[in-house]
Amino acid sequence: MGLVENPALAFKPDPGTIPTEPGCYLWRDAHDRVVYVGKAKNLRARLSSYFGAWWGIPQRTRAMLEAARSVEWIVCDNEVEALHLEYNLIKRYRPRYNVRYTDDKSYPYLAVTVQEDVPRAMVRRNPRKDGTRYFGPYAHAYAIRETLDLLLRVFPVRTCSQGVFDRCRRTGRPCLLYHIGRCAGPCVGKVSEEEHRALVDDLIRFLEGDTDETLADLTERMNAEAAKLNFEAAARLRDQLEAARKALERQQMVTGRREDFDAIAYHDDDLEAAFQAFFVRRGRVVGRKGWTVDKVEELDAAQLVGRFLLELILERGRDLPREVLVPVEPADREVLEELAAEQRGGRVTIRVPQRGEKRAFLETVRENAVEAFQQHKLKRAKDFNARSQALHELQEALGLREAPLRIECYDISTLQGTNSVASMVVMEDGLPRKSEYRRFKIRGVVGQDDFAMMHEVITRRFRRLLEEQEKPVSERKFAYPPNLVIIDGGKGQLNAARRALDELGITDVEVCALAKRLEEVFLPDREESVLLPRSSEALFLLQRIRDEAHRFAITYHRQLRGKSMTESAFDGIPGVGPARRKALLKHFGSLKRVRAATVEELAEVEGVSATLARVIHEHLSRPQPRDSRRQEEAMEA
Repeated sequence: MGLVENPALAFKPDPGTIPTEPGCYLWRDAHDRVVYVGKAKNLRARLSSYFGAWWGIPQRTRAMLEAARSVEWIVCDNEVEALHLEYNLIKRYRPRYNVRYTDDKSYPYLAVTVQEDVPRAMVRRNPRKDGTRYFGPYAHAYAIRETLDLLLRVFPVRTCSQGVFDRCRRTGRPCLLYHIGRCAGPCVGKVSEEEHRALVDDLIRFLEGDTDETLADLTERMNAEAAKLNFEAAARLRDQLEAARKALERQQMVTGRREDFDAIAYHDDDLEAAFQAFFVRRGRVVGRKGWTVDKVEELDAAQLVGRFLLELILERGRDLPREVLVPVEPADREVLEELAAEQRGGRVTIRVPQRGEKRAFLETVRENAVEAFQQHKLKRAKDFNARSQALHELQEALGLREAPLRIECYDISTLQGTNSVASMVVMEDGLPRKSEYRRFKIRGVVGQDDFAMMHEVITRRFRRLLEEQEKPVSERKFAYPPNLVIIDGGKGQLNAARRALDELGITDVEVCALAKRLEEVFLPDREESVLLPRSSEALFLLQRIRDEAHRFAITYHRQLRGKSMTESAFDGIPGVGPARRKALLKHFGSLKRVRAATVEELAEVEGVSATLARVIHEHLSRPQPRDSRRQEEAMEA
């Protein structure tokens, strides 16, 4: 790795010091923040292009270079490794001058938890890497729910939550889904785990597109029952067959051949682009997804498609098909195909269809991209203008030196001085930056002293900022100072925060307080409060970040309070330590259900004998103090 610094932008590394191997390079600003990450087949040739004639450099690249103060590079063994590294660095640093891909929305998937002993089918957003099989994504949740309801008539697999499943297993009574024919009843032994697993496997094969076998099997069984004059059984199979056919009708037929491919198209202007990807399996569309892109860096069509394919390949992984259709040949096609093959575990071809069904289908995908782009533009124009107006109004109203592009808001949550916590939420460019949120457990304050608590939190946050200034950015957790700090409270909390900043010698961070009573904004060294107009975008922004800080703080406080109340309920029971507490709560699901359990049910828990079960039952059956009972009921709710 090499590093060159020149705050006057006259820096230029000696070409002889730059390697000619493939790798990645990072531009950093005056605060050592990464502002751009790039990949190169030849690092020396690529970096040298940034120091050519100024008039020959694109406008957006100029903006990046004006912000930059240093450049460093990382050598890789090959171009595929460089692609991996570039993707990970962009995800890690989120550089402001790199293209940014954003999902249009949180898409629903049909998920099957194959990793569980008794798998469950459900609708889930935001897939997790926990072994679950995902099918989709689908454009609308209602469509996938209707499809799942149809498939449950053919493959009655479990769809209930773990809590419902455990309760039915304990009581020996199945839930309503069993009685209406939407579940085979594995919880009560109506089918064995092996038989239920076979149903799950059949459902997965159907979702993967292997439908002919299912339809043929249902038809054969229906005819056989009718031949035996078992007309009631034949009618049930007829209804299942009809449900399977309806589920198939919901999947658009694309080609007459049973082939797998992904089709990608986009629509763009100078600043943004909208991508659409349709996923075709066995000739049918089984899912689709959309992305919007901020074109921060200067890219032509081939580079833009190449960057998007990198995002798609590393997101889809083993779900990639053998063929990916694109509107133009991407830059670095061979390298992307090699990366895709590595992710899929088999060959992947990226190509531009020239004629026929696939070309026509790609045009349909493009039309969807045009529609998505227009919808995004309408929404983005409103949101961007409102955010810009809010930041400008806030700067004017509070007399700030510059628009507060990074805002941090702090709130205290406590209950009569117990389990006191604080929250820090962050907004950048008027949008929440949830990865930067922080929670604090109050350590040095006894009793209910909100001013002292606020002083402690501000001191801890900004002391960490000062301590980490000397560390490399990659090792920082609390790195960048805000333009504006908002305190949820009045003058007392504001003065405590200002005193903490003064004690640390921090003078370049603006601070204000927002009081709930009249939505007054208090500033240091100013008697009069600032009252923003009720229709002001700045006031809406302040209220939104204040409410988010309150939500984040109260959520953490409830977690701690619930934990301490649960632990205290078991205090004084001989023989019940942390392991048995955990086993009891895991078995019953909550403290309320542990209290309601009989001695026999308690004895079913692993590690709890009949004698200990009686002791636990007697202890938890004693009358509780009224305040404790109210708090526990609130916690359960």
